[in-house]
Amino acid sequence: HPAPFTGYMPWAPPRDDASSSDVPATPQPTDDAVVARVLDGDGEAYGIIVRRYHRRCVRYATRMLGDRNDAEDAVQEAFVRSYDALGRYERRDRFHAWLFAVVTNECRAMLATRNRRNKWMIDDERQMANAAAPAHNGDGETGARIDAALSRLEPRLREAFLLHHVEDLAYPEMTRMTGAGVSALKMRVKRACEALRAYLEER
Repeated sequence: HPAPFTGYMPWAPPRDDASSSDVPATPQPTDDAVVARVLDGDGEAYGIIVRRYHRRCVRYATRMLGDRNDAEDAVQEAFVRSYDALGRYERRDRFHAWLFAVVTNECRAMLATRNRRNKWMIDDERQMANAAAPAHNGDGETGARIDAALSRLEPRLREAFLLHHVEDLAYPEMTRMTGAGVSALKMRVKRACEALRAYLEER
């Protein structure tokens, strides 16, 4: 187990204005190597994980929750919970899949607290996935339409679509994260795509 969490996080997330020039050119340790260091007592090494995944987690949580401030809160809590739970991490999945399971649970809890349900929709599945991807550099208006469409989706459909098409998780990983079967998850992604298509055609 890592050292007990004391309420102080020495794991500063990356600055919003950080650029590629901020990233060291030297080889970086793998996620599993960092986890091993933390479990050996080097709690500050978890900062590597935070800096590596903070932006992705916030982007995902923002699309799940529809609010950047709520997303930041959910992600911070997820990093604390994942730190405390590192001893239960199993290497059968990629580490980021395990981490996103924790973030997803925090988003679900926040949505349940709000007692809010949303809907969503799509144009073409691949076009939609490309527009939602972090590397998207195309039409800003298209990206805004995609985000607006995502905000309308039922949370479990939005979750499945983002995890599969944006965060690039495989269905078996998603199954272990969510408890839903592969067939159910594929159906959720399909329904999300159909709903997104309907919304974009409507607009």
